[in-house]
Amino acid sequence: RERERKSQRKRERERERERERERERERERERERERIEREREREREREREREREREREREREREREIWMNNLNTQNEETGGV
Repeated sequence: RERERKSQRKRERERERERERERERERERERERERIEREREREREREREREREREREREREREREIWMNNLNTQNEETGGV
C-alpha cells in the first residue's frame, strides 16, 4: 500500500510537471503571437510613413509646377525669355 501511495504521488508529480510544461509552452506561443503582432504593427507604421512621404513629394511637385507656371506667365507678360 505504501508503494502504491508513493507510486501515485510520483504520477501526480509527473502530471503536474507536464501541466507546467504545457503552461510554459502556451506562454511561449503567446509571446510569439505578441512579437508577430508588434512586427506587423511596425510594418504598417512604416507603410503609413512611406505614404506620407509620397504625399509630401506630390505636394512639392504641385508647388513646383505652380511656381514654374507663374514664372512662365510672368515671362510672357514682361516679354522675358
